[in-house]
Amino acid sequence: MVSSITLLPAATLLTNWANQLSSKSGLSPRDSSTWQCVCIRDQKRKPNKLYIIPARHFLSTSSSETDSMKLKKMHATSGVSQVQRSTDSNGLKEFEMELQELFNEVKSMVKIGKERDAMDLLRANYVAVKEEIDSGLKGIQQAALLDIIALGYMAVGDLKPVPALLDMISKIVDKLNDSEPLLIQCLCMLVACIQHLGCGYNTLLVTPLLGLAKCYGSYGKANKAIGIYERTVTILERNRGSESDDLVVPLFSLGKLLLKEGKADEAEAPFTRILNIYKKTYGEEDGRVGMAMCSLANAKCTKGDADEAVDLYKNALRIIKESNYMAIDNTILENMRIDLAELLHFVGRGKEGRELLEECLLINEKYKGKNNPSMATHLMNLAASYSRSKNYVEAERLLRTCLDIMEKSAGSEDQSITFPMLDLAVTLSQLNRFEEAEQVALKVLRIREKAFGKESLPVGEALDCLVSIQVRLGRDDGEVLGLLKRVLVIQEKEFGSSAEELIITLQKIVHFLEKLEMKDEKFKFRRRLALLRERYKQSLSV
Repeated sequence: MVSSITLLPAATLLTNWANQLSSKSGLSPRDSSTWQCVCIRDQKRKPNKLYIIPARHFLSTSSSETDSMKLKKMHATSGVSQVQRSTDSNGLKEFEMELQELFNEVKSMVKIGKERDAMDLLRANYVAVKEEIDSGLKGIQQAALLDIIALGYMAVGDLKPVPALLDMISKIVDKLNDSEPLLIQCLCMLVACIQHLGCGYNTLLVTPLLGLAKCYGSYGKANKAIGIYERTVTILERNRGSESDDLVVPLFSLGKLLLKEGKADEAEAPFTRILNIYKKTYGEEDGRVGMAMCSLANAKCTKGDADEAVDLYKNALRIIKESNYMAIDNTILENMRIDLAELLHFVGRGKEGRELLEECLLINEKYKGKNNPSMATHLMNLAASYSRSKNYVEAERLLRTCLDIMEKSAGSEDQSITFPMLDLAVTLSQLNRFEEAEQVALKVLRIREKAFGKESLPVGEALDCLVSIQVRLGRDDGEVLGLLKRVLVIQEKEFGSSAEELIITLQKIVHFLEKLEMKDEKFKFRRRLALLRERYKQSLSV
């Protein structure tokens, strides 16, 4: 199992103690390795961001609120089929019927030889929908009507306007939420009609197929989406060749979906193809090659080939820098450095990783200023790295600098300052300054309770840290037990009553129940702990 340090604090996760408690009971608070709290947490490595920039954007993964709720009615003009716009479910069904009627009308005109009238009808509807788009209305209704107009032109036999219409549809769909009503039906209908016209391997299919695959992926139908992406690749290979950079978009989408589905071995192939395409098309030292290397490095890392991933990341950063592909302070490039630093820490090359984080800090300071709020992230990352190397004095200095910047920007009571503050409590604890650590943790708890609610995960994280500090201070066992029970309630609410995350908390609760000789209650929690241990025996042994 591959794990890594998390350089950025995980606000939505409950903190673990440095070493998870032994599965045996009878733990002693004097055992510092048992009861210390930490800000660097071990976890299964998740895929990083994919940084590749495709040669063309057919579709992106971004989504935004659509304007479909603001649509007006499209008033009929001379010879224009009136398609009413409505947003409720009945209105959408009516809208679908009206779209079908428009298409049927066009087909009927073609059937009786009135192609000119059909063309006039299509042009009039295009003019009307174009006016809506120009006015800012770019929702599923506009995309669906353009879809019907494109189908109409194909039915008439005039394919010249179709590519431009598909491009308009693509730009609208790109901004739509994948759960929009009509979207899948709209794309399926377009694909089916293009195939019916004998264009089964025509590049006209690429845009609607990519949109369809994106929708299926968002709906959790990964196998369907994967099949459509592979079909799109085949179409482009037949029409543009196996080394065309047009293949990048479907290959990238395919690789990303495979990673999401936990199929890192399979994801490596499409990312490798993208890298080879870019090398052949643009040369070995082009910035796009560097971007492709980063995506391949991500796949390698996810499947467990950490050393290979490091080499790819380092070469990628070198190529991007030497080619001047993007500005040195570009956010994407900054995130690449952070990902590589995280990976270097994981493979035991913490000094190299720390140097990279220091580079990030210096670049940010140079271009944005030493008191810019964006400095906070880099200071926290670097502090986490120093904590990893047990240089807690330097970690404290960095965290206090971070807090000064954030307090000036957001104020001393803003919830955002609690993240470096909690890391500071952990660091002070590591320096055996438990009284100071307790006061910092108590302030974090108070701010988070007010900001997030008393049963929220951020509060649970603060409670968990506070417990570990108070154990070292020898605080009242009954009070500590009460805090642990609060943590348990939060975990149950968030993860469920049978979640693996509960095991460590239950172990701690049982320990204190034994100390307090609360036999009846201890039996209940001990039985629950035994059941969970048995259920997750395999993962606990890893």
